[in-house]
Amino acid sequence: MVSFTHQDAGTSEDAWAASGLAALPELPLDAGELAGQAFIVLAAHPDDESLGAGGLMARLRRLGARVTVLLCTAGEASHPDSPTTTPEQLAAVRLEEFGGALAHLLAAPDWHFLTLPDGRLAQHRADIAAALHRAVAGLAAEGLPAERITLVAPYRHDGHTDHEALGAAAADVAGAGGHGLLEYPIWYWLWADAGDAAWRTWLRLPLDPADRQAKAEAMASHTSQVRPLSDRPGDEVLLPQHVLAHFERPFETFAWQRPAAAGTSGSYAAADAEGVFDAVHADTDDPWQYTTSWYERRKRSLTLAALPGLEYSAGLEIGCSIGTLSAELAQRCGTFLAVDASSAALAHASRRLAHLPAARTRHLTVPQDWPDGQFDLVVVSEVGYYLAPDELARLFERVESALLPGGTLALCHWRHPIDGWELDGDSVHAAARRQLGWADAGLYRDRDFLLEILVAPDAGPDQPPAATGPVL
Repeated sequence: MVSFTHQDAGTSEDAWAASGLAALPELPLDAGELAGQAFIVLAAHPDDESLGAGGLMARLRRLGARVTVLLCTAGEASHPDSPTTTPEQLAAVRLEEFGGALAHLLAAPDWHFLTLPDGRLAQHRADIAAALHRAVAGLAAEGLPAERITLVAPYRHDGHTDHEALGAAAADVAGAGGHGLLEYPIWYWLWADAGDAAWRTWLRLPLDPADRQAKAEAMASHTSQVRPLSDRPGDEVLLPQHVLAHFERPFETFAWQRPAAAGTSGSYAAADAEGVFDAVHADTDDPWQYTTSWYERRKRSLTLAALPGLEYSAGLEIGCSIGTLSAELAQRCGTFLAVDASSAALAHASRRLAHLPAARTRHLTVPQDWPDGQFDLVVVSEVGYYLAPDELARLFERVESALLPGGTLALCHWRHPIDGWELDGDSVHAAARRQLGWADAGLYRDRDFLLEILVAPDAGPDQPPAATGPVL
């Protein structure tokens, strides 16, 4: 456990600002996705919710999302040496402050007090889990599926025993139930070094002026924490300005665990792809508006511009769908092979590529199936999350064997949750970097998609170049 007190100077907000924190990628949940979910916000003590997730809660209020708050303790131990206020008196004060803060954050606050002892949540994880299961069951009874219920809890490595116990309990329930999890740090900002690697995988929720105003008013409602109880020793302010500065940013930061199918046995895998996507293409020849949407046109342009080579000898596209990207990739390749698990999608791709003599299509379900030959360009776009994790690992093994030394692997994926599938875009790219360990030759990331270029190592001096070209 980290040792610190609220009186420590800690890491300054200037240091955090200089660390690149504001450049973290945005949380990949747009207004519609937020509005369509229900959130269970957990607070170990009154004020945790306002500090760590007040802006998020204000945003959810404006979007009309369902929000339930579970308060574990009254925070009665915040001033153990107070000469003026007993723990019982402080508990009453802090509960009243909590209600006032929620009035600034939620239109009709729905909150429940678990009456657990301040400072001893580690001994009450079973009680916390039971309360969470009750809250989840109530939402499920209203017809909400597990993946549309998100838990919001203190960061499980926050350094405060209560925060860590609550975060760990929430992580257990979220993982077992297939729910999303947003973890908000509080004391981490005080004791952690800005050079710490942990926060660099987190996500940022930008706050607009209305969100920031609501959060500021909620924080100010916790008078017993932001002002001294009196001028006597033991009644000092618990949240001095150098601590509050971390929560006055124009964004909030969360560790995000996307919802996954409970136990994963109900998730789709590569073997399901043909049936799933043939059905998708049954009623329309362009179900994702590849040819008309600005998102798709913009993504294709960025993908093509990010490729480090103007021309390639042999290109392979995994998951070509109806061939809109394929038609442009093929024009930069001596030979080009587009593969897809959906025969219905591939029929459209074949027609689209018919005028390009270098281009061919094949009906393959990767990674179980794989074309012969080697390539200096492999493109995996919007397909990695349609594989189970072990299948994705096999895919990258296949790519590593098939890509020529110095060849290009282009990855591009939607960053929002994918219903029915275990992985998402961020996890696909993280797996590629971890497994391949290749040089990163380009990275573009916004709230909607992630585009990354990896380059295979060059051949060693005793390794002759391999023959190129697919067997069609």
